[in-house]
Amino acid sequence: MVAYHPGSLAVQDRVGVRDLAAHVGRSIGTGIRPVAAAFLEARPMLVIGAADADGRVWASLLTGAPGFVRATGPATVSVAGGVPARDPLAGAITPAGTPVGTLALDPGTRRRMRLNGTARPSRRGFTVEAERVFSNCPKYLQRRERYDSEPAGPGTGTPHHGEALTPAQAARVRAADTFFVATAAPDGVDASHRGGNPGFVRVDGPRELSWRDYPGNAMFLTLGNLEADGRAGLLFPDWETGTTLQLTGRARTEYGPEDRVVRFRADRVVETPGASPLRWSPPEYSPANPPTP
Repeated sequence: MVAYHPGSLAVQDRVGVRDLAAHVGRSIGTGIRPVAAAFLEARPMLVIGAADADGRVWASLLTGAPGFVRATGPATVSVAGGVPARDPLAGAITPAGTPVGTLALDPGTRRRMRLNGTARPSRRGFTVEAERVFSNCPKYLQRRERYDSEPAGPGTGTPHHGEALTPAQAARVRAADTFFVATAAPDGVDASHRGGNPGFVRVDGPRELSWRDYPGNAMFLTLGNLEADGRAGLLFPDWETGTTLQLTGRARTEYGPEDRVVRFRADRVVETPGASPLRWSPPEYSPANPPTP
């Protein structure tokens, strides 16, 4: 298995971490180990990234009672319920196979796991044949405890569509400490996490966002995908109300002498109140978060 495509390799070379990335890339596998299978089965939520029928990339939040995501083979995952009909990715998973990136997250322990591959519909919802499976470090993850007592299921909110952020939505983005980003490239789709202290995402205009790219695992999967493609989908969850804010558009990276900044321009915005039935405590911010202006 080739760990990186040319886009990621180009970014690694530019930043000077090619050897480190090669070492870290050995952790990427195709199989789902027992400890990974147990982690997946205990999760009440899953982030999924994919492209819709028009080629727009979105990041979506799926929820269910623990066990709704489970490994059914050494490299196969089953997701019950599928993508809700109200979601921008509804209908995106086809029998011919859809490249997807998924991310399972436990806010209580700051553990996360990424599984990318090809999804197909199933009687239960859909399955994913894994092509890349790996864990990430807990950097920039805010600790939260789940406090709702009802079994998780799909949310029931009605989505509101737009082409730019409203003032209220812009305020939510400025206050965010977490978002998820889906990106695409010739070898598949990836879903990743971004976190920081509130204010780490800037709203530069009704359709313009930007954020610093904090030091990570040196793989540069997200920035590599943006180097090769540019399509991106963002997901901002409201941990206390269950509202989700989804944006799709294009992004690019600006490289400065000391840091990197990703600039994103939205084409579509979808806000769904009550999209998730899960409720979480206020955050305990990661000690790795850099200070924000």
